[in-house]
Amino acid sequence: MAFKIENTLKKKTISSKNSTSVEHFLKKEITLFGTSFNNKKKQAFYMELAVLLKAGVSFKEGLSLIIESLKKDADKELIQTILNQVVNGKPFSDALAASKSFTEYEYYSIKIGEETGTTAQVCHELGYFFERKNEQKRIIIAALTYPTIVLSTAVLVVVFMLSYVVPMFQDIFKQNNMELPFLTQLIVRLSVLTKTYGLYFFLFILIFIFSTQFFKNNVKYKRVLHYSLLKIPVLGTFMNKVYLAQFTQAVTLLTTAKVPLLNSIQMVKKMIHFVPLQEALEQVEQSILKGNSLSSSLKKTPIFDNRIISLVKVAEETNQTEYVFKQLSEQYNQEVVQQSKAMTTVLEPFIILFVGILVAVLLVAMYLPMFQLSSAIG
Repeated sequence: MAFKIENTLKKKTISSKNSTSVEHFLKKEITLFGTSFNNKKKQAFYMELAVLLKAGVSFKEGLSLIIESLKKDADKELIQTILNQVVNGKPFSDALAASKSFTEYEYYSIKIGEETGTTAQVCHELGYFFERKNEQKRIIIAALTYPTIVLSTAVLVVVFMLSYVVPMFQDIFKQNNMELPFLTQLIVRLSVLTKTYGLYFFLFILIFIFSTQFFKNNVKYKRVLHYSLLKIPVLGTFMNKVYLAQFTQAVTLLTTAKVPLLNSIQMVKKMIHFVPLQEALEQVEQSILKGNSLSSSLKKTPIFDNRIISLVKVAEETNQTEYVFKQLSEQYNQEVVQQSKAMTTVLEPFIILFVGILVAVLLVAMYLPMFQLSSAIG
């Protein structure tokens, strides 16, 4: 079924005259302390709604049933507001946009589903999209939790030893006028620096962490941070794969809803907040507007690998864009899971080894003068 997305864009512009800009409510998708209708809740919401719609339940009845199943009053109030607007004759997509808790990506997906009569399918795909996104988030958190805990513990142990244990040995060395080895002298100097400037360094780290919250929406800050992360060995490749997985998932959903490819690129660019991918998609969009194919446009940006370029070229030749992007999405998601497990498996012994060596160096540095003294006495 053919439709013009330009008309959809015009309708959206008219309906949002008295609301904040699209960019503003995109940023509201995630707020502090979990007060927003987050991705986990969206996954359940779309999945339940898809099941109800496929069962022949109307929007009004479906939303009423979902409200009854919700536990938090804020969530109930949000869906009730959407329900009230639907009852008053407003399209479901416009009601979502007016709530400011849903992204432009979701709005257009639902809007196109309404125009093509595939709303239930689009809701199912949105639920599946957020399920994958939540899974990726859990995978990343699981992969980083153990290394973070171990390294934090190691830092605390080292700081404690430099602040309290090393000074005790230092007093013994002074009382005996001992000539210290180079390694011991180095540790003693670190101990002095830790006691003198440790508090200032700790305050600096706290200020830096809190200051990043103020700059997290700053374009220049995000650009530098994201490109720096991509340059980190192993982690950069892993992050690139995570966002490629999100990109292919998003395109799969939109092509399923029969969104034109160029419009899909434009919407995904606004939806995925990763600067290297956004800039790459901007280049792809400009290249397509000049008459180039998607595969040749992707080839001009380094963030897309040869696999996605070659398969997209095949999709263009066989007119199987939806199927190809679905397969790519599956592949990238599997690789993200496998690579995260591999990273965790490899990192654990290396971190333990690193912590062990660090503590061993401190102990050897402290006891080495003692050994030398006992040898001299003997």
